[in-house]
Amino acid sequence: MGDTGGIGPELAIGILNEYSLREKITPILYGPGRALGIYRKMLQVEKFNYNIIENPGQAQPKKISLIDTGPRIDRMEIGVATQTGGEAAVRALEAAVRDLKKGEIDFLVTMPIDKNTTQSDQFPFPGHTEYLASSYNSPDVLMMMVHDEMRMGVVTSHIPLHEVSSKLTKELIIAKIKTMQRSLQVDFDLPKPRIAVLGLNPHGSDSGMFGNEEKEIIEPAVKHFSKDNAIVMGPFSPDGFFGSGKFSRFDGIIAMYHDQGLIPFKLLAGFEGVNFTAGIPAVRTSPDHGVAYDIAGKGRADLTSARNALYFAYDIFMRRNTNEDIQAHALRPVRRWEAVEDEAVPTQEELATGTGENA
Repeated sequence: MGDTGGIGPELAIGILNEYSLREKITPILYGPGRALGIYRKMLQVEKFNYNIIENPGQAQPKKISLIDTGPRIDRMEIGVATQTGGEAAVRALEAAVRDLKKGEIDFLVTMPIDKNTTQSDQFPFPGHTEYLASSYNSPDVLMMMVHDEMRMGVVTSHIPLHEVSSKLTKELIIAKIKTMQRSLQVDFDLPKPRIAVLGLNPHGSDSGMFGNEEKEIIEPAVKHFSKDNAIVMGPFSPDGFFGSGKFSRFDGIIAMYHDQGLIPFKLLAGFEGVNFTAGIPAVRTSPDHGVAYDIAGKGRADLTSARNALYFAYDIFMRRNTNEDIQAHALRPVRRWEAVEDEAVPTQEELATGTGENA
């Protein structure tokens, strides 16, 4: 349900109340029941029926279920940051992840949280992605933003801008590219994905005039993949890369820091994008926006991103199951990219200009 003072409960009510969705999935909502009841009355939603259950095994097909994770709420404060809202978000998240790891639920969709109210000594994580990385002991988790054919990953995510350069290493960038590569192959059925890597400094540092990160860190990371015959190119100067439309020629994009990737992504995706956590065994998605305290409880929240997050999680879960089933029944192990091994790999110039047989 996310932060109870934000638009999370409103989004949950809106998308779960769409009956066509329940033809595909059996939804289970985690969060305080009191908050759900208050939002339902505030939004004047007459038809929203749900069953209160104690564990996922009690959920009924085509019915909405609620696992009440608390805390007890005597007075709701909507539209402001509160410790109660943060505690509710953390409790719901921890309970859902426990069930996810036990295989009692198939995938997870998280509503927005406020990092200022969730962080504590018991929950020292700046966001969902970092918490999931810790829960699954997965150091190479990648926050990936997805919209249509655009898939944006970030090497560093929730850290101050002045720390980005010191955090970048060749090994870290290689790990993030590999995580994106695997996800594009398995989750998106792209056997030989084309991945673009962005530079850090203005104009790609202009041959070292504005910094050495491109030459010393990013370029070596990109060249690491040349021996694998993988299509990984860069570093590209970000302004020209997006301004010229080159981004549309790649299956995935790796940005060096949060806003470098998310600003162009959100400009292009609007309220239709989805946040996907690549690099963990489970499927987790979320809307591509925050708690929106300013419109909470007013019935103005746009459901599009939350709805897309739910359907996208369903699609990825089903695709993974299908791929696992195919591999389990295969007569021999087959590398997913064998069928296109003879495909001519376009040069960086061909991809940049849109020319060549495979550009």
